[in-house]
Amino acid sequence: MASAANCAVYFSSNTNCLTVFEIKNHSLPATFVSRQPNTFGRRSHNSVRLSSSTTGINPLAAPSATAVENDGSLLDTVPTPKVIIDQDSDPDATIVEITFGDRLGALLDTMNALKSLGLNVTKANVYLDSSGKHNKFSITKASTGRKVEDPELLEAIRLTIINNLLEYHPESSSQLAMGATFGVEPPKEMVDVDIATHVRVRDDGPDRSLLFVETADRPGLLVDIVKTVTDINIAVESGEFDTEGLLAKATFHVNYKGKALIKPLQQVLANSLRYFLRRPSTEEASF
Repeated sequence: MASAANCAVYFSSNTNCLTVFEIKNHSLPATFVSRQPNTFGRRSHNSVRLSSSTTGINPLAAPSATAVENDGSLLDTVPTPKVIIDQDSDPDATIVEITFGDRLGALLDTMNALKSLGLNVTKANVYLDSSGKHNKFSITKASTGRKVEDPELLEAIRLTIINNLLEYHPESSSQLAMGATFGVEPPKEMVDVDIATHVRVRDDGPDRSLLFVETADRPGLLVDIVKTVTDINIAVESGEFDTEGLLAKATFHVNYKGKALIKPLQQVLANSLRYFLRRPSTEEASF
């Protein structure tokens, strides 16, 4: 990619400001009294606070003919783009993996765009398999040198990568949920959220449980899932959030007061997420 000028992620304290890729302002409370800390990346006694800001991505201009990140030709079959945010593999860094067949180049512009979020970004490795070229990055916060634990910043990382895919690989828009609004070619069929949504919870030892979520992708989804979980006093320790084309798949390690979730609480969690993810969105102005 040539420039990060058109990929601006911004934080505004003005909640009346309308943004395009907007994360709904479902922030967690400023302090936690009765809840376990939600570190979303490592076990810690420090609470993670979601800011009361609005996070968004500016709309893209038309793709530039001089874009340099597209080193692959436009083929008839468009591969499924994948963005993986891994909080489990490395205790000291957030690992991000990007795959789009064999079409991705050096991703220098993506790295620069991520650095503009106040992050240290280093190329971890690149490997090839039958699904294409996998580009892995190791990311830490520039201010602390530690892995990213704020769900809002993790979502900003995800949207920044997708935004750059839409700009420098416009053919990816037909395979991404956000391509419906900002892509040159929207998906031929959108995912039915009622059919696509699946939630499961199971034990993962005596001290935590595993939460599996699969649903239709949309901006702000990662933040909203974490908010829904922590609203019922369940702590999110770490996990992985995958964007695979039109779908989002998440695996989170969760606990209740340092212990695995009992069966009734597992059911409450699953039902809460199913309701939240499947409910229709209704504009406040309609009331």
